[in-house]
Amino acid sequence: MKWLRFAHADHQGFGVLQGQTVQVYAGEQFGDHAPTGQVLPLADINLLPPCEPRTVAGLWNNFHALAQKNGWVSPAEPLYFIKAAGSLAGPGSTTPAAPEAIGRVAFEGELAIVIGRPAHAVSVDQAPAYIAGYTCANDITAIEVLHRDASFAQWTRAKGLPGFGVFGPVIETDFDYAQATLRTRVSGRERQNYALSDMIVPPAHLLSLISQDIALQPGDLILCGTSLGVLPMKPGTEVEVEIDGIGVLQHRYG
Repeated sequence: MKWLRFAHADHQGFGVLQGQTVQVYAGEQFGDHAPTGQVLPLADINLLPPCEPRTVAGLWNNFHALAQKNGWVSPAEPLYFIKAAGSLAGPGSTTPAAPEAIGRVAFEGELAIVIGRPAHAVSVDQAPAYIAGYTCANDITAIEVLHRDASFAQWTRAKGLPGFGVFGPVIETDFDYAQATLRTRVSGRERQNYALSDMIVPPAHLLSLISQDIALQPGDLILCGTSLGVLPMKPGTEVEVEIDGIGVLQHRYG
């Protein structure tokens, strides 16, 4: 099932995408809910971010190919940062161009895990039951800011500008990451094309290990990291992140 959130006639809601229509549901998105019987044409709604995270954990160095290219050692445990809630945006949005002082800004097409239940100190075996589904993400980075100060890597600042955490368009509940490929197109040109099976720490293990540190809540996200092909982008750039079985996340930078 492909769950989404939408705005329609001054109302916000959630439902299931079925072809070119949305079956509207009532209740709690990650709790008890039921179909209302209302069906809306997809063309008549505005897509919102498919959930409302309070915590977004992003992975660094989580793909073998990128680690090999850069000479990085595979980490013994997940290396992650937290993105500011104010950086989040949904499909079709425009990320404001960063101020000139920030320097170059890069796209990072990624798979995102959506948490479906409160999760703290979850075992690997239990972890799949805490995953509501998966979505597409662009974890935008101010690459010059990140290591501008040699004494302190500025992950929060580099990842936290408005619109630097784009995700959507839907949450796919029936998804096998090991069979899927991610592609990122920048102004129509393919820049990333990598198999999600190349992950160093796979989704269930990520959720389990991160939940030992952080009490995750329904709707929270874990960004699984990116692989080869990351490049700077200029204002006016159109970005598409496509994952087999989930869909295409479209947005604009600047």
